[in-house]
Amino acid sequence: MTIIVTDGLTKTYGGGVTALADLTVAVDAGVIGLVGANGAGKSTFIKIMLGLLPPTSGSVRVFDLDPVTETDQVRARVGYMPENDCLPGDVSAAEFVTHLARMSGLPKTAARERASEALRHVGLYEERYRQIGGYSTGMKQRVKLAQALVHDPDLLLLDEPTNGLDPAGRDAMLGLVHRIGNEFGISVVVCSHLLGEVERICDSLIAIEGGRLLRADRISSMTEASDILAVEVADGTDELAAALAAVGLTATRDGRMLLVPLQSDAAYDRILRAVADLDLNLHRLDQRRHRVAELFTTKETADV
Repeated sequence: MTIIVTDGLTKTYGGGVTALADLTVAVDAGVIGLVGANGAGKSTFIKIMLGLLPPTSGSVRVFDLDPVTETDQVRARVGYMPENDCLPGDVSAAEFVTHLARMSGLPKTAARERASEALRHVGLYEERYRQIGGYSTGMKQRVKLAQALVHDPDLLLLDEPTNGLDPAGRDAMLGLVHRIGNEFGISVVVCSHLLGEVERICDSLIAIEGGRLLRADRISSMTEASDILAVEVADGTDELAAALAAVGLTATRDGRMLLVPLQSDAAYDRILRAVADLDLNLHRLDQRRHRVAELFTTKETADV
């Protein structure tokens, strides 16, 4: 099911700054990564989908609703987790999330129940009556996720959900997002400049650069196997490179790895024979996969 459609979407700010330029894309349900460098237009895109900003030209529809003219209907079906710290420090998480549930139209009792359920889902049930001001950064991020979930939306828009978190906190947040998308049946747009995180949890991806669409596709298509073999040995990398060159395989160094063009299936046998002849310990021999980051490095190379 297609949940977001844009046609020539453009947003220009005063002073001639263009945040989005002729963005045309269709987004299917699932866990979707919205990636690009800081300033690429990701947050602007999210705010337009929420009806917080009007487009300069073009159109966007969310669940076939226009965020400009049908703002309330869109927000009833969409949950939003902002990037910046915007939480009141002098109230408990339970009070805050209940208040947001009431604002979405839920009755008092139902709002309290939904708030407790949302806080349980994000791992804050035992801490729900503590004041938010005493929370860690990771806990505050979870409160923002809980308030986005509390009205049972069909779509979550998460703006840099791992912002400010340490590696363990990032892993925990990414696990939550993956669970929401795969177990709860809620579509999720994850706005991030950290491409490795997106590859880990998303089904599809929208890559933008300077407000323009680079590519929109399934992650599996973007990370398909390349025609390069990655070879890593414990020691003797230079000796192996020389041995491969002697049998017609030109290898390039990438850190501790050798990258060898996959000219034919015989390349595997030649590499294994060279490793055995040199009596080396083979750690890795596999077909390298493309990475999402290559979208942006390829663009930079083309621009030069």
